[in-house]
Formats: sequence, C-alpha cells, structure tokens
Amino acid sequence: MANFTKRAIKEAFWKLLNQQPLSQISVRQIVEECGINRNSFYYHFQDIPALIEEIVLDAADTLIQKYPSIASIDEAVEAAFRFTMDNKRAVQHICNSVNRNIYEQYLMRICQYVITTYFDTVFGEEDISEKDRDIIILFIKCELFGLSIDWINTGMPQEAIVKLQKLLSLCNGLVSEMIERCRESKLSPRS
Repeated sequence: MANFTKRAIKEAFWKLLNQQPLSQISVRQIVEECGINRNSFYYHFQDIPALIEEIVLDAADTLIQKYPSIASIDEAVEAAFRFTMDNKRAVQHICNSVNRNIYEQYLMRICQYVITTYFDTVFGEEDISEKDRDIIILFIKCELFGLSIDWINTGMPQEAIVKLQKLLSLCNGLVSEMIERCRESKLSPRS
C-alpha cells in the first residue's frame, strides 16, 4: 500500500507539473489529485523539494538502467534529450524555479554516467593513465552538460536535436584523438 501511495503522489505531482509552474503547486493540490490526506504525503516526503528530488532521481536512474553499456554516445544522448522533450513543460517548470539546482545535479549525474559508460565500453582497453581517462571524461561530460543547459535555457526547441546530431557527427573521433594525444605525451620527453 505504501508503494502504491508514494507512486500515486509522484504521478499526481508530475501531472500537475506538466500543467502549471512549480510555484503554483501546493501539497493540498497534490493530495487532492491522488485522493489521499496530507499526512500520507508527509509520511513519504518531507516537502515538495524532496518530492522533486526523488522524481528527478527516478528519471535519471531509469535512463541509466536503459543503457547499461553504451557503444554509441549518439544513441544515449539522443535518448536523454527525447526524455526531456517528452516532459518539456515539467522540466521547464523545475528549471524556472528555485529548485533548478536539483535538476542540474541529476543532469550532471546523467552526463557523467553516459560519458563514463561510453568511454569504458568503447575505450576500456586503451592504454592510458587513470588521470588522463578522468580528464577526458571530465571534458566531454562538461561539454554535454553545457549543451543540455544551453538547450534548456533556449526553450528546448525541437530542431536542437538535429543540431545535436550534427555536433555529435562533427565530434566523431574526438575521444580517439584525445587518447592518442595522451599516448604521445607519455612517450615524448618533457621540456
């Protein structure tokens, strides 16, 4: 019963979040939407920010579970952007609220996962140091995060997915080139 109630709260909140800004949603509206009392809400969640955090975490975990290994970064990145497009209003309402940091925190987690998994799947056998590996992952992760935030800040236009595909095409081979440069710098004497 507790899992059913918690799921009902999340679904009611998500529905409301797709309809109106976060600042206009109250605990009263959520409990009325799912037909429970306020005490049931507070049994499961401390407050609305805690509910937001769990919903965003669930979405991030769902995406991560869907891609246990990533041989193509294009596919995973596109899936993340499509998920966001499918929930565009809710994401915009969270990002235009005081709770934006919650979304950004989990977006960074998704970016970290996507890039690390891609790197380990495709380049796991490459002979580079852990330090170089971490630097490459950091760079690509931050690029992906920046692209995502820019896309959200510009209103998440649909045509951005086409631009993203073009950018990924242009960056094809970048990680291989970075690995090669790491190898070369390891072989050449320092000045």
